[in-house]
Amino acid sequence: MKVAFFTLLGFLFATAALASSSWNRSPQAIKRLYDELRAEEINRNQERLAPVKDRLLRKKSKFYNRKTKDFWVNGTRGAMPDVHFDIPESYAGLLPISVAKKEPRKLWFWFFPSTGGPETQDDLVVWLNGGPGCSSLEGLLQENGPFTWKYGTYLPVRNTYTWVNLTNMVWIEQPVGTGFSQGDPNITNEEELAEQFLGFMKNFVDKFGLHGKRIWLTGESYAGKYIPYIADAMLNRNDPKTFNFKGSMLYDPSIDEDLYLEEVPVVPYLMRNNAIFNFPEEEVASLKERADKCGFTDIYNQGLTFPPAGPLNTTLVPFKCQLWNEIFSRALKINPCFNIYHIMTTCPNLWDVLGFPGSFGYLPEGAKIYFARPEVQKAINAPPTKWEECSSRDVFVGGDKSEYPVPGGVLARVIERSERTVVAHGLLDFILIADGTLISLNNMVWGGKRGFSKKPSNKFVVPYERQGELGIWHEERGLTYIEVRLAGHMVPQYQPAAGYRHLEYLLGRVKDLSR
Repeated sequence: MKVAFFTLLGFLFATAALASSSWNRSPQAIKRLYDELRAEEINRNQERLAPVKDRLLRKKSKFYNRKTKDFWVNGTRGAMPDVHFDIPESYAGLLPISVAKKEPRKLWFWFFPSTGGPETQDDLVVWLNGGPGCSSLEGLLQENGPFTWKYGTYLPVRNTYTWVNLTNMVWIEQPVGTGFSQGDPNITNEEELAEQFLGFMKNFVDKFGLHGKRIWLTGESYAGKYIPYIADAMLNRNDPKTFNFKGSMLYDPSIDEDLYLEEVPVVPYLMRNNAIFNFPEEEVASLKERADKCGFTDIYNQGLTFPPAGPLNTTLVPFKCQLWNEIFSRALKINPCFNIYHIMTTCPNLWDVLGFPGSFGYLPEGAKIYFARPEVQKAINAPPTKWEECSSRDVFVGGDKSEYPVPGGVLARVIERSERTVVAHGLLDFILIADGTLISLNNMVWGGKRGFSKKPSNKFVVPYERQGELGIWHEERGLTYIEVRLAGHMVPQYQPAAGYRHLEYLLGRVKDLSR
């Protein structure tokens, strides 16, 4: 093979030299020509071998069979548009939300079997994004999938910290009305969402022979409302063969009312981060005075007392006390590129292949949304769709009528019946504020007690690439709370090594997050 290649190379050099009497014979020019010709030959070989490699991968896979073959995704180099490297074995497509023969409603998924060792084969981790109605492909492409394409970057790259290293992973677009899912939305609450999700999961588990796998539900934002209801429904089925639910991890989650997650903590958050917000001192002082009058300061101090003295008293909060929107509007004037998901973002706005890099959508002229491209949809067995990251139609008919998981009691029930529940929050998130999440958890009763007995203070350490201390964590009665520095709303996107460590902990692979 080497002889044939260098014979061809010599011929091409000669051809290039004869083609131009002014051919540059400098060492630099010869090296450039050599590199170009060698790259062309490698590309030709890879194109020729790609179908062979694809067939070999199918034969080696323990999941590829007559039931799953229509879901196979060719992951060889170049088969996925713009992905110039191999991606691991995977399967994608639509499955119905019930066993009805003519079920019109279907959810779309992308399943990656674990690439890790034997210890990674018995778990199945589900990832859900929020919204409601936002695609879990955001999580796959920019947070924890095997390849990642971040804001402002030219092409996707391999993700060193993909969760596929640790477990079988499936990203699911749900509820109906989200992403590539099919059918008309007809749900009105989280219980109905959970029923449809379990119908899909049964079909998925049956299709890929995943019976008995330990199921862990993970996600962020509004998925913090989805997941406790889905977990509760799984536990209530008492069917460990199909729904062997073990635990969950919620990032920057919508677990309670905006009063706790936004309004109460927003002024202390502004004061703590005003070097970034850059509000004039007199404005900050005025906002602080108004927060005092609204009762927010008292709720804040009471909510962050450990152990809590009792339930929070919010009965005297005036309706007109809504400071979060006012602070957001002012921040956007000071910094026109202010990003509610990561407050350290400044101009210029970076383009995003998903079309939504910050507080608002942005797509430069000539750019295309990656998953809206027909060739991408074909490669991942998706139906031709005008795909959008967050659905422009309501996925709940008339809105979501369910209580949030903390006041509704569903999160407490799930914690008490799980091996492990993790709630993690990025400290640079503004749309949902970490202190608000901690206040909400500290007001919740689980395991017979209210809140945490002491303030979270253990060092959260990321050992990879010597990243070191990156926040704090605390565990009591099956619930672990983590704060992550240098991370915004999408923690695994901004701090992928931290997200990787969180998953190791959730799955029980590590016991102590301080090491």
